[in-house]
Amino acid sequence: MANLEESFPRGGTRKSHKLEKSFQQAVEQDNLFDISTEEESTKRKKTQKGPIKAKKLKLEKKEVSKSVREKFEILSVESLCEGMRILGCVKEVNELELVISLPNGLQGFVQVTEICDAYTQKLNEQVTQEEPLEDLLRLPDLFSPGMLVRCVVSSLDITERGKKSVKLSVNPKHVNKVLSAEALRPRMLLTGTVSSLEDHGYLVDIGVSGTRAFLSLHKAQEYIRQKNKGANLKIGQYLTCLVDEVKSNGAVVGLSIEHSEISSAFATEEQSWNLNNLLPGLVVKAQVQKVTEFGLQLNFLTFFTGLVDFMHLEPKKIGAYSSKQTVKACILCIHPRTRVVRLSLRPVFLQPGRPLTRISYQQLGAVLDKVPVQGFFKKAGATFRLKDGALAYARLSHLSDSKKTFNPEAFKPGSTHKCRIIDYSQMDELALLSLRKSIITAQFLSYHDIKTGTVVKGTVLAIKPFGILVKVGEQMRGLVPSMHLGDIMMKNPEKKYHLGDEVKCRVLLCDPEAKKLIMTLKKTLITSKLPAIMCYEDAKPGLQTHGVIIRVKSYGCIVKFYNSVQGLVPKHELSDQHIPDPEKVFYTGQVVKVAVLNSEPSKERLLLSFKLLSDSEPKNDSVEISQKKGRAVNIGQLVDVKVLEKTKDGLEVAILPHNTPAFLPTPHLSDHVANGPLLHHWLQAGDTLHRVLCLSQGEKHILLCRKPALVSTVEGGQDPKSLSEIQPGMLLIGFVKSIKDYGVFVQFPSGLNGLAPKAIMSDKFVTTPSDHFVVGQTVVAKVTNVDEEKQRMLLSLRLSDCSLGDPASTSFILLCQCLEELQGVRSLMSNQDSVLMQTLAEMTPGMVLDVMVQEVLEDGSVVFSGHVPDLILKASKYHRAGQEVASGQKRRVVVLHVDMLKLEVHVSLRQDLVHRKARKLRKSSRHQGIVQHLEESFAVASLMETGQLVAFSLTSHLNDTFHFDSEKLHVGQGVCLTLKTTEPGVTGLILAVEGPASKRTSTPARRDSETADDKEEEEENSDLTVRTKKKHGLAIGDKVTGTIKSVKATHVVVTLEDGIIGCIHASRILDDVPVGTSPTTTLKVGEKVTARVIGGRDLKTSKFLPISHPRFVLTILELSIRPSELKKDGYSALNTHSESPLEKTEQYQAGQTVTCFFKKYNAIKKWLEVDVAPDIRGRIPLLLTSLSFKVLKHPDKMFQVGQALRATVVGSDVPKAFLCLSLIGPYKLEQGEIAMGRVLSVVPNKGLTISFPFGKVGKVSLFHVSDSYSEALLEDFFPQKIVRCYVLSTEHHVLTLSLRSSRTNRETKSKVEDPEINSIQDVKEGQLLRGYVKSVLSHGVLVELGPSVVGLAQYSHVSQCRPPEKELYDSYLPKGKLVTAKVLRVNPERSQVELSLLPSDTGKPDLFSASPEPPLLNGEERKEGAKERVRKGEEKKSQKRKEKNQKGQEEAELSSQEKKESQRHRQGKRERHEPVSEQERVNKRPKKSGTPEEDDSGVEVYYREGEDEMEQPGVLPMGKQTKPAEVPRLQLSSGFVWDVGLDSLTPALPPRGESSDSEEDEKPHQAKKKKGKKERELEKQKAEKELSRIEEALMDPGRQPESADDFDRLVLSSPNSSILWLQYMAFHLQATEIEKARAVAERALKTISFREEQEKLNVWVALLNLENMYGSQESLMKVFERAVQYNEPLKVFLHLADIYTKSEKFKEAGELYSRMLKRFRQEKAVWIKYGAFVLGRSQAGTSHRVLQRALECLPTKEHVDVISKFAQLEFQLGDAERAKAIFENTLSTYPKRTDVWSVYIDMTIKHGSQKEVRDIFERVIHLSLAPKRMKFFFKRYLDYEKQHGTEKDVQAVKAKALEYVEAKSSVLED
Repeated sequence: MANLEESFPRGGTRKSHKLEKSFQQAVEQDNLFDISTEEESTKRKKTQKGPIKAKKLKLEKKEVSKSVREKFEILSVESLCEGMRILGCVKEVNELELVISLPNGLQGFVQVTEICDAYTQKLNEQVTQEEPLEDLLRLPDLFSPGMLVRCVVSSLDITERGKKSVKLSVNPKHVNKVLSAEALRPRMLLTGTVSSLEDHGYLVDIGVSGTRAFLSLHKAQEYIRQKNKGANLKIGQYLTCLVDEVKSNGAVVGLSIEHSEISSAFATEEQSWNLNNLLPGLVVKAQVQKVTEFGLQLNFLTFFTGLVDFMHLEPKKIGAYSSKQTVKACILCIHPRTRVVRLSLRPVFLQPGRPLTRISYQQLGAVLDKVPVQGFFKKAGATFRLKDGALAYARLSHLSDSKKTFNPEAFKPGSTHKCRIIDYSQMDELALLSLRKSIITAQFLSYHDIKTGTVVKGTVLAIKPFGILVKVGEQMRGLVPSMHLGDIMMKNPEKKYHLGDEVKCRVLLCDPEAKKLIMTLKKTLITSKLPAIMCYEDAKPGLQTHGVIIRVKSYGCIVKFYNSVQGLVPKHELSDQHIPDPEKVFYTGQVVKVAVLNSEPSKERLLLSFKLLSDSEPKNDSVEISQKKGRAVNIGQLVDVKVLEKTKDGLEVAILPHNTPAFLPTPHLSDHVANGPLLHHWLQAGDTLHRVLCLSQGEKHILLCRKPALVSTVEGGQDPKSLSEIQPGMLLIGFVKSIKDYGVFVQFPSGLNGLAPKAIMSDKFVTTPSDHFVVGQTVVAKVTNVDEEKQRMLLSLRLSDCSLGDPASTSFILLCQCLEELQGVRSLMSNQDSVLMQTLAEMTPGMVLDVMVQEVLEDGSVVFSGHVPDLILKASKYHRAGQEVASGQKRRVVVLHVDMLKLEVHVSLRQDLVHRKARKLRKSSRHQGIVQHLEESFAVASLMETGQLVAFSLTSHLNDTFHFDSEKLHVGQGVCLTLKTTEPGVTGLILAVEGPASKRTSTPARRDSETADDKEEEEENSDLTVRTKKKHGLAIGDKVTGTIKSVKATHVVVTLEDGIIGCIHASRILDDVPVGTSPTTTLKVGEKVTARVIGGRDLKTSKFLPISHPRFVLTILELSIRPSELKKDGYSALNTHSESPLEKTEQYQAGQTVTCFFKKYNAIKKWLEVDVAPDIRGRIPLLLTSLSFKVLKHPDKMFQVGQALRATVVGSDVPKAFLCLSLIGPYKLEQGEIAMGRVLSVVPNKGLTISFPFGKVGKVSLFHVSDSYSEALLEDFFPQKIVRCYVLSTEHHVLTLSLRSSRTNRETKSKVEDPEINSIQDVKEGQLLRGYVKSVLSHGVLVELGPSVVGLAQYSHVSQCRPPEKELYDSYLPKGKLVTAKVLRVNPERSQVELSLLPSDTGKPDLFSASPEPPLLNGEERKEGAKERVRKGEEKKSQKRKEKNQKGQEEAELSSQEKKESQRHRQGKRERHEPVSEQERVNKRPKKSGTPEEDDSGVEVYYREGEDEMEQPGVLPMGKQTKPAEVPRLQLSSGFVWDVGLDSLTPALPPRGESSDSEEDEKPHQAKKKKGKKERELEKQKAEKELSRIEEALMDPGRQPESADDFDRLVLSSPNSSILWLQYMAFHLQATEIEKARAVAERALKTISFREEQEKLNVWVALLNLENMYGSQESLMKVFERAVQYNEPLKVFLHLADIYTKSEKFKEAGELYSRMLKRFRQEKAVWIKYGAFVLGRSQAGTSHRVLQRALECLPTKEHVDVISKFAQLEFQLGDAERAKAIFENTLSTYPKRTDVWSVYIDMTIKHGSQKEVRDIFERVIHLSLAPKRMKFFFKRYLDYEKQHGTEKDVQAVKAKALEYVEAKSSVLED
């Protein structure tokens, strides 16, 4: 108010107290109400009287200039305060902090924890996990020098050296703290950080409480592409954002980061900025208010004033500013207390979002003489003018060496000083100077100035255990490690060195980026005159230098030099004399003089010697070298070698004839990875190898290669010798040199190398390169790029790029080569003296042997012994073929393969192989085979017809070494083989190649008994399997120690002494397990534990055996490390004596609380499987896990494997030894309880049947489904839906339930629109109630008001405009219609309620006037049918009887409300959707009697059916329908495409002879009137006619099937018709019988012939649709995987993608397309489909990238078609302008592609204007095309003008056509 009064005085004057004066002075610079000096002077002039003295005026001027100077004082550290918002620029980025340049030469620091809350949380997670997180970027990846950031001063600390340090924060929570959600406006420019990545964009933390800021992917695309190199934004990434839209009063904000929008953003008055929330970095339009020599005063945003100091004026306009001039300015900082706003006019700040480009200064460190002072600021520093005219600045602390020596008078403008450039201020774009003598004379200014090897002087700062810290310069310190404190190791360095001592050091390592400086105080190194080794290139052979021993090993010493260069002195080079133990002679830290023997800079290897070379020795060496050169072997030469010695890595050989030493590595012995170790094993010293290739020549030895592929390449001269010979596209054969995470390095015979990056390493997705290739493997590489300057090339190893021709022929060559090498190994074996080796060498596959059974192993395999001692033959469980065998039995077996490494023979007992048939085979014939044995390179199969053994290669290319599990063959699997040889050769095998993988047949299905549970247990036990059957001698209760081998979620595997395996269950780790934690996470691999043995589990049976059991010594020990069990002797051992499961589970009582551990969620059975103890399991039904729908929807996401849960015992499942548990407390379905249930069935017009766990069933009346009634109340319910129920009553075995929110969620206090009417006492006279029409009687309408309350509305109280005939009431008021009624009278004694439905009483429209035309179909047709078949008199009688019966029935219902079981209509089939005429319904029901009265009663029966109450769960009524919605069906949504019309499907005929109601009603009538003979004959004739009519109907080919039997007959007659099968499925689905529909689909797949591929595919697609709608994701994927195996995979993928898209599962569709783009990248259809999918989701940016990727992957010939298709898609789904641009671009390149022109014309006609269409036609008809094509376009043009143009336009086209024809004919004449 005080300020307001100053600006707008009320009149009168008042004295200001001293306090006020001081306050006014303090806020002198509050710019909002600041009055300029000029204004002040004018005011004074008005108020002053009399003349002013000249002296006083001078004084005033001085004061004014002084105040102006103070006002424009530049920032200093002292002028900063906490909470000040300031703009900064990132100067340096370190791992844990940012260095920020601030205005006026200041500097601040941002800690890593001050970026944002989400980033800090991620850091904490990383620290907790002790492993780096993938999605957490380091600070150097998030920030880069030059970035402008908005900061807030968080603290001003004083450092150890007494200097002030400015701590800043860029956390949006602190920077934007001044903003509130309500203050946010569109176009506001804010800063924020990415806090999380969502499906459609990013959540951005803008620090405004109560606001969620969202950045859509669409808005971020341009930024990601241009600024982020295409990478997604990461958590903690700093963004300058523009508020795009503000919703819900600031609760939700949409952001944009598009560069064009941000760079042009201004802060405006509309955005309601004020001095409290004004932010640095905002660009404003301002007006110059005042110009001074120290800067400008600006007026901006109408009300505010701000200052621009001289440093932040635009350099080019200094001195050109004038008052009232309009300028653009950027806010630099806002002082929170004084409210001074500082701005900058520098152009670099006026485009927000752009980083500063100049971040360093060239002359940094230069010393300058006589630099003149420009200006002096007593609180901040001084400015200087450099020689080049640029401005420089020196902070106050740098103007003198100390405060005492500082003299302000020395810095008057114009005075000159000597100074040094020490830094550069990015924010001010000026150099920072220092006048301190210590800095000017300093040897080094920054770490960049210090070079390795330099001798430096420093001061001892601190003495630490790890070394001494030495101060080298003003801001620099280095470390002298304890090893380098002296020539000898020092135990007490503090005795020699003291704080402050000056020391002379030599730099060992300097890393300026990391500010790391390592030095030495070793006198020998400091004074050494020998040349220093700074890098491996410096180490020339013969060079002598000093080094330091860092490690002494048994094989020699490792010596270290400068810059971490180190080398090895081998043992034989340590001394002239032999040194047996180097560790006793040399010590770590010893300074030694060494000579360089050899250096390999590329490999960073250095070989050294302590034996210093004399002058005479080099001469001898040179002689030896010249002699060696005489015998030298050239690279690429083929030589013969002799094996000298075998090493673990290969063979030491001698090259003949000169016995030159060389080395042949194991992988280079063969092209086949598996054959290398085999050849290495069998080659012996003395063996000779021919045609071996010389690869490279090193210092030590020559490297050789024996790979046939490389040898033939060199022989054929196909190996380029230099990089200049290599062209992109060339195919070269080489071998894998090394494998890195980013790719594979391939070396070629000539020594050239290339890199195959991860992206083009394989056609399959590469996760880990080492999974796809191994070092030494032979590969074919395609050159993709050659860079001769950098001497490198890029390669592709993809099979699609490196094809060597026909895969079948390549496969056969590889097979022959592999078997040839195996044959060579056999010949090596046959040379051995051993009888066993010779026997094995003679054995070939296919040999039949008589052997004796030696042993049957646990895994079902059999070991045989042969006629030769130690000969082992083995048959796997599969090859045992289910035969019963026992030790000592003699058997006949067939040899499958001889393992020459393990010396085992694989044999088979299968009879079809032992007794194979000899049949003549034709070459190239195709046969079905069964895989019998698998090796790494090839497989052995048997022909199905004959049993003959065939070998085929598992690879079709040298690069084809990686296969997914789904692609791998299995023993027993069927394959299609093409024979290449017809007789078994020396190998004993017929050779073949495998046909397409799609022809493979799956392995025999596992038995049903092998459940998923068993599989899981097998997986678990795989960890515990002990290959060596070690017996243990431990007993239960023994204490043991062991090491943790592996940690699983539910158990820990421990290795005890002697390799015995033990297992600790999660329940046996802690005594008290906190709920939600996983006890196994407290243990780590390699940790030592002490445990107690509590049991032993048999691996075979998984049972815990008693200690007395003979197999106990072979069990896996069950251990416990619970502290309570380790301390005392009273441990609790597992119950191993109870045989029956009941005894184990009976110790748990119902209601008891137990701790269990989550194992898995069984989606099929819908329960959680948990472990209570090692030997006791539990199951928690899904409905007992929670009362929250969120948990029940995704139980697998809500519980982690191994998580501890607190559960209540409900009961036990005795046969399977499972405890039934609950997570929601004791499970009692008692009155008043709330429980979760599943809908069992939906009963139209009645309610729901609900099922609960353990077989309980309940009913929900229609009146208890919701608090608000509606006619479509049950449409939202379907079988298996989970609902929350309230138990109303438990009197009957079927519970009475309520789903009303008012009962199930009382806390919500939801509005109850329709109150509960449970008895007649709840009904009050005059009350307005809603109810459902029950039936129409002769005297009125019955309306149900509650489950047991029915009211009657007399016809007089129903409507004012009644229909003329009462029979039509039931058409207007069908059963189940919701009506509003007023209660007129209530008679509790007689249980009668009288109602009125009149508008005057209810306030609702009249029932008949408001209703549409009644559906007369049922009523009228029933009436007409009766007239045709019944006499008038008889009709009247039947009508009366009908009314009488109905009245009695309704009265009985009113009193008892229960129906007898016999009155229930037992019909299983549903009636059809469409209303069917009553006449048809009567005709379709066969009659037993033929009188007209009985016929009439048939009509009545059908009418009565609808009123029957359904009490049986799961049975739907055959009630009378007036509209399809009355009987809920399983709706077939649009996403469910069957490829056939479902309209043709009709339900089954109603069952015959079940109208029990009609028979009961007929009985009294039959008693009265006895039938005559004539009538009986008439009835018989009628019955025969009816039977013949039914038979004709069944024989009618056009008749629609109406029951399962009908469909069965149809599919028998047409088994290959997919349409019939799909109709059959749809029939079951309409009846909500999903399992039956699945079964029909499976039948169809088995029945339809394998030749009918399309028909089968139709069924697969239908099954996929079914699983997508009604199954789980798991069941869908299972069907999908099967479909891919049995059909063309591409078709199945495309269909599933369509299904996902139509059912709006876009995420799944996106993931599927990603898979397709990897697997079918060569398929044009996939790219087009994906483009349509992306455009359909309005992702235009993504579609552009998709097109680019498509063009990269597809062959060139497909490009035009693909571009054209994408353009069409753009027209239909995207941007028409972009589509035109694509077409225009394509046609400019391919102007004669008439097909593209035609499509362009079509699209433009559809989506463009007439002018655009005519323009295109004009261009086309002027093209030089063939006359036939031109005729086509002229015709199209003419047709278009006839349709859209005038007669004049038509004539114009004809004239142009004539002109074209004449021009053509004249050309021909010429």
